[in-house]
Formats: sequence, C-alpha cells, structure tokens
Amino acid sequence: MLSDLRELYRYRDLVVQLVVRDLKVRYKNSALGFFWSLINPLVQVAIITIVIKTVMRLPIPNYSAYLLAAFLPWMFFQMSLLDASDSVLKHHDLLKKVYFPREALPISLVISNLIHLILAFVVFFVYLVTIPRAPILPTALLLPVLMAIQFVFNLGVAFFVSCLNVFYEDTKFIVSVGLNVLFYATPVMYVSELAYSAMPGPHKGILWILYQINPLNALLMAYRKILLNPISDFPLNGQQISDMPLNYGYLGVAALISVALAVFGYRFFNKRKSMFAEML
Repeated sequence: MLSDLRELYRYRDLVVQLVVRDLKVRYKNSALGFFWSLINPLVQVAIITIVIKTVMRLPIPNYSAYLLAAFLPWMFFQMSLLDASDSVLKHHDLLKKVYFPREALPISLVISNLIHLILAFVVFFVYLVTIPRAPILPTALLLPVLMAIQFVFNLGVAFFVSCLNVFYEDTKFIVSVGLNVLFYATPVMYVSELAYSAMPGPHKGILWILYQINPLNALLMAYRKILLNPISDFPLNGQQISDMPLNYGYLGVAALISVALAVFGYRFFNKRKSMFAEML
C-alpha cells in the first residue's frame, strides 16, 4: 500500500490535471458556469422548504438555512459517488494506451466535487448574512475539519463503487437507487432531533448510538451545529423537541470510521486495478 501511495504522489500533477479538466468540461459552453451546480440544490431547498413550512407546518425558524447546511454536504456525497461510479469506464481508451495509477480517476472526481462544496459554502455564508438572527458563529472555523472528514469518507466509498462498476455495471444503478433511499434515512430534510424523538423509548439510547455511528449522519448534524444557532424548542405530535448539543465523541468515531473506510477502499481498489484493462 505504501508503494502505491508513493507512486500516486509521483503522479500528483496528473491528478491536478484531471481535476482541472473535469471542472472545465463540466461547464464548457455554459453561460452560468459554476452557478449551475448551485441552482439545482437551491431550487430543491426552496421546494422542500415550501412543503415543510406550508404543508407539514414544521415550526423551525429559518428552516431553509438548516436544510441548506445539510443539503450542500449531501450533494457533495451524492455527486462524488455518482461521478466516481463510472470514472474508470469513461476512461477505458486512456487506460488501454497509457499507464498511470488508476486510483487517480476517482480521487480527482472527489477533489473536483470538494471544490464545488467549498464554493457553495461561500455562497451559503453570503446567504446567512441576509437572514435575521443567523450570524456566522465562531464554531464555523471547524468547517474545514468537517469537510476533511467527509472528503476521506467520500473517497473511501468512491474507491469501492468505482472498482465494482468495472466488474458489475449494475453498480452505478444500485448506487443511484441507494442514494435516493439514503436521502430520506439521513438528516437532510429533517433535523437529527426529530429522528431522536421518533425512536422508541426502551431502545432509544442504543438506536441513537447506531444512528450516530453512521459517519454521514454524524457529519450532517455537525455541519448544522457549527454553522447555525441551536433550534428553538417546539412541540410536535405531543412531544417537546429540544436542541441537542454536538457530541464530539460521535464525530471522532465518524472520523475514525472514515479513515478506516478510505484505507480499506484504497486497498480493495488497488488489488483489482490490474484487471481493469482486460475487463474494459
């Protein structure tokens, strides 16, 4: 594994070129360029906010800010996996002609989507300034830490899906369906406090631990906690929903799981990359 990492480091310029190429190709001949990557989540956030506030009447002040704070990282996760799933297949001609570390392909796409996330959060902070009672908190300085943890997590999953899709092309379709299901199982549309309140009493503690062990759940909750003020208490279905503080222990576990996933994903990918050419 160390030899693979050393080789990847020697090809670091190639990774940079692949990232630049992806950013250029994605918005080629587009008048709005990068802003197209923001229009989609902003439209979805607007629609979900209208439904939640007017139809379901969920009494969360500044709900759109809470939704956007989790939706942007979710888009980073979703697009990283969708782009990485067929990253090797899209470059089959290049793989047959030129040698380079194959892992550079999924890595470059995750980095490309990380750049989109950074730019999206710049717009998010501008959005916060326009909202009454939504100041930029000192804890926002932890944002690079959360993005680094999620980058490692996304990278680990990307290694698996990009490799598996070479051997089983159904993988990209399974990933697409799985993401649609996972969207509703993670605290994107709702705050984590609602998930906690819905858990049955006798097993609430164990279920909450299992819920938070999922790195994506812990990260999305953490994004909201460091960027936004605590939610105001409100009643829902006879229960009083109260704000829960960020548990740095769960976040630390999420970081460890993300690192482990990245290591195993990298090894899984590298053990099989020698067979890519004959499978394409």
